[in-house]
Formats: sequence, structure tokens, C-alpha cells
Amino acid sequence: MSPSAISIAKSYSIASIPADGIGPEVVKAAIAVLKALSETLGTFDIEFKHYDWSSETYKKTGKYIPDGGLESLRKHDAILFGAVGAPDVPDHISLWGLRLAICQPFQQYANVRPTKVFRGTQSPLRNCKTGDLDWVIVRENSEGEYAGQGGRSHRGQAWETATEVAMFTRHAVERIMRFAFQTAQSRPRKLLTVVTKSNAQRNGMVLWDEVAAEVAEEFPDVTTDKMLVDAMTCRMVLKPESLDTIVATNLQADILSDLAAALAGSIGIAPTSNLDPSRQNPSMFEPIHGSAFDITGKGVANPVATFWTSSEMLAWLGEEDASKKLLDAVERVCEKGIVTADLGGVAKTEDVTNAVIEEIKESYGNTSK
Repeated sequence: MSPSAISIAKSYSIASIPADGIGPEVVKAAIAVLKALSETLGTFDIEFKHYDWSSETYKKTGKYIPDGGLESLRKHDAILFGAVGAPDVPDHISLWGLRLAICQPFQQYANVRPTKVFRGTQSPLRNCKTGDLDWVIVRENSEGEYAGQGGRSHRGQAWETATEVAMFTRHAVERIMRFAFQTAQSRPRKLLTVVTKSNAQRNGMVLWDEVAAEVAEEFPDVTTDKMLVDAMTCRMVLKPESLDTIVATNLQADILSDLAAALAGSIGIAPTSNLDPSRQNPSMFEPIHGSAFDITGKGVANPVATFWTSSEMLAWLGEEDASKKLLDAVERVCEKGIVTADLGGVAKTEDVTNAVIEEIKESYGNTSK
């Protein structure tokens, strides 16, 4: 590396939270790939600080995040997260104890989930072409059905009651709609589909529709359509080419993005960005596949989702060239047939990781620094 390259290289501090199940396996793979990319390109440096926050931590201490933990996270440029969830900890405790305990105070209100069919992989949809599933799903990530409002009373009685309140505030709906329109505006097709269920949910979702229509006036170059969420599932399967950017509520987008991942070939390749668009807090990047305890420790977890997540993280940090090169390297490895079982292959986690590292070194090792 030349002295000039060393002097201009940016340095990034990343918090690593592998957490549960296959999380440590895929985060370890991503760190190895990111370090190889950094060393090969020489245009940025990347350092990781490991945080041992997991369900094991919770079982030992009663907390996922220790006192002062969030203040430590704030010092980093971004967070690379694995997965949370364990068979012997109720899911609502693990989710609210770790992932949402970071997303909500850090105002990571925009959850972004891109979808596409990788070269070398195949969609289960008949006659689906690679470009037909080039989508970005924007998920409202702070309120809606996952606001955490509600309660239970009269436990154990025949009249036991539980409420879950879906909250929609004009402030939160406006900011996610504006983010979604800006995302659509930045893409070639400039097409946004607003997902709703205002025919049955006549308060919060009607506000959602009204705000979407108001914000649309600020973006005359973006074509907008509206779709009921149940009909949307059919459209995603039957007319995938008709979609591009999609915005939906916390619950609806959670479900639709998993469907999108399956339609693209496997949930094992799907990434997530939990963004604070104001950049006042670090954003968090994670694969969407979950902790997958059924394959934990077997060495067969697909690391591609975490590699794609890492590529999204680099783009968010401003390293667009490195982001593109990483994703291209991953796709070339898939094209060679070096894929895990969920994509129809026989490769192990380590095989895919090593192949991506080799692809990075071979493709970019001789480029000018």
C-alpha cells in the first residue's frame, strides 16, 4: 500500500454483537470478509469491538444489555448484529431485551430490506428473471403494531384480557413515508407501492394512507400506488416485475420481507439495515434469518445474508465502492456454485467465507490503491 493510500484511508469503529444461535458463526464470517476487503482495497480501515450480549448473558445476569451498555454503543460508527432468540427464553423477552432495546432508543426508525435474485441462485417462482425481484422494502421500525403498548389483566380467569395497541403518530408516519419516497426517488424506476389495510383498520391505517398521499405531493417524479397487504402477497408472487420500492408498517413489512426473501431463493441471503436517517445514533445491520438453533454449531449456516448486510453497512458509512465490490464478489462465488444447502449446494459456512475472501483478493488485489 502506498503512503498516500495510508494517509487518506478512513477508519471505522464497528460494534459486533453476535448474540445467539448461528449469530456468532455468521458474524465471525462477515468480520473475516470485511477485514480481507479492507486490507485488499486499502481505502478504509475497520476495527471491531465485541459485545457479549446474548441469551446466555441474560440467563446469567438477568439482563441482555448491562448498565451503561447503550452509552458504549453510541461511540461506534455502526453496529453489526447477529441474531437473538433462544429456545429456553420467551421470544418477547429476548426481542425486547436486546434488539428492540437498541433500535428504539437509537431512533432506528427506518428498517430497509433489499431483495434480489443473486447470480447463481434461483427463485422458486416459475419464469422469474433476475431483475423481476429487484425490490427495496422500507419498514416502519418504531411503532405500529410493535409499539409495545397494551397489557394483560385478570390472569388465569375465564375473562383474562390482553390488548396490543397499534400506534400510528403523524410524526412517525411522515418520517418513514418521506424516507420511502426518497428511496424510491433514488432508484431508476421511481416507483413506490404503499401497503395498507385501511379497509379494516379504520383509524391508524387511514392516517397512514392520508399522510402517504400528502407526502406524495412533495415527490411528483415518483409514481405511487396503494395496495392492501393481503392483495400485496398475491402481487409479489404473481407480478413481481410490477414492484420496486415498497413501504409498509412494522408488522406488515416484517411478514412481506420474509416472503420476499423466500421468493428470491432463501431467507439465508436477506439483509436488514436498521437506520437512524438523522445519523445522530449509530445504525444497526443484521441478517434477517434469526438464530436458527436447529443448525447452530453444524457449520452449515449461510453467511451470505451477513455479507450482504455488511455491504449495506459499508454503503451507509460512505464506502459505496467497497460496498459494491463486496456484493459483486459474493455474487461471483454464488455463480460458481459455492453455496450452502438452503440454496441447493453442499458448501459449509467456512467454504463460502473462504471463497469470498479469495474472490476479493483475486479480483481487487492488483487494483491501484
